[in-house]
Amino acid sequence: MNRRTALKQFFILAGGLMIASSCTGGVGEASIELRHIVLSAADEALIGDLVEAIIPGTDSPGAKELNLHLFVMKMLDDCHSSEDQEAFIKGLKKVAKAELKTESARLAYLQTLREDVFFDILKKRTVQGYLNSEYIMKNKLIYELVPGHYDGAVKVNT
Repeated sequence: MNRRTALKQFFILAGGLMIASSCTGGVGEASIELRHIVLSAADEALIGDLVEAIIPGTDSPGAKELNLHLFVMKMLDDCHSSEDQEAFIKGLKKVAKAELKTESARLAYLQTLREDVFFDILKKRTVQGYLNSEYIMKNKLIYELVPGHYDGAVKVNT
């Protein structure tokens, strides 16, 4: 083996290791990148269960299937003040301590939080994400391009 081949293989190996290490992500971290808040994978799973309790799946997909928990996390990170972010995380920790196992228990617990900032943000962003989701926009809302259908042969009664 000559020196050129050895160096080439070394750089290929080093580049592969660098790419592989960047793809693994942190263990226990959220699956999306957040800049201002820190959420764990357990927090992400809990938010997923809570949004599913707000909009459960029926004949149409539920909130968790539409990945609305990721939308809530991203909107909280990008669009809310630091006070709202702190209140949301504090409320999330309170819900995590309650250890709610079933969806009905989660929904009943969320009903007790109606005046809480945590519930307000969670509900508002879940509904916003649902109404703006690709599924709703393509399958439920009927969009008609403005100005709409033109019928030039209409009888006018005078």
